[in-house]
Amino acid sequence: MKNSRFITWMTWALILGMFWTVFSRVSPDRPKAQQDAVAKEGFTAPNFALDLLDGSTVALSDLRGKVVLVNFWTSWCPPCRLEMPAIEKAYRSYKDIGFAKIDIHRKIRCGYPEVIFCMGKTPEQVVKIVEHIVESGQDMLATRASAEVYYAVSEKFPEAVYHEQAKTITLRKTHENTNEGLIMVVSAGTSDIPVAEEARITAEFMGNRVETLYDVGVAGIHRLMKNHGELLKANVIIVVAGMEGALASVVGGLVDCPVIGVPTSIGYGASFNGIAPLLSMLNSCASGVAVVNIDNGFGAACVASLINSKRKE
Repeated sequence: MKNSRFITWMTWALILGMFWTVFSRVSPDRPKAQQDAVAKEGFTAPNFALDLLDGSTVALSDLRGKVVLVNFWTSWCPPCRLEMPAIEKAYRSYKDIGFAKIDIHRKIRCGYPEVIFCMGKTPEQVVKIVEHIVESGQDMLATRASAEVYYAVSEKFPEAVYHEQAKTITLRKTHENTNEGLIMVVSAGTSDIPVAEEARITAEFMGNRVETLYDVGVAGIHRLMKNHGELLKANVIIVVAGMEGALASVVGGLVDCPVIGVPTSIGYGASFNGIAPLLSMLNSCASGVAVVNIDNGFGAACVASLINSKRKE
């Protein structure tokens, strides 16, 4: 009997305690400072400060304007330990360094890491971006890089390689061909080779086996026909051509794989810095010819790599 009364009294005490707790949190008579300190969904979070592992302190107000994830956990909590890798992965999805937000997560989403387009960036900015990409454990490719940019990068990373003709910089930790199929890069003329080399370097950087066939334009079509057998080995072919850009259509009519046309700005006045070959390739009557932007060897290699990764031997 006594035990029954004790349990009853304890139950009522707990119920009253719960009501008091709820009432005290919503009561309008509470001081305004305490009411403001209560987190409410849809309202501005109250400011607070936390001690970090290094002994410093960070306040929520210091992080205004940034995405903040606060996760309270303990080392003895199994679900807490299990969720931390996912939280860490989300945190490292991009790195905000002020003038750039580096997409560390791109390799997971797209199969290749973010590539640095150097035009319009200072050498110092490029070096800073390279630092964070390398720090994340990924390979690095920079396109449209001048010699000045390369010298700045090489001072920090002596192992970086400059491909002068392609105007690219590579810094690779791995040199594996993850895609077994072959990408063939074909240029119409010698003047088109810089754009073709940008495509080659990019495709190799993305783990593809690449072969080249340069200076086989339609003005000497026999040069192309002599290498017809080599074309048939490819899973995808990148055709780089200026002037009238006819080579993409010719190759498209000779092979059973996708052809990616890259118009270049090489040519005389009426080529309009690549507009003429661009329109010619877009109007190709050969099936299976796709076209990227003028002088965009990088873009062609990205598309070719995705195609090559999906096609089986």
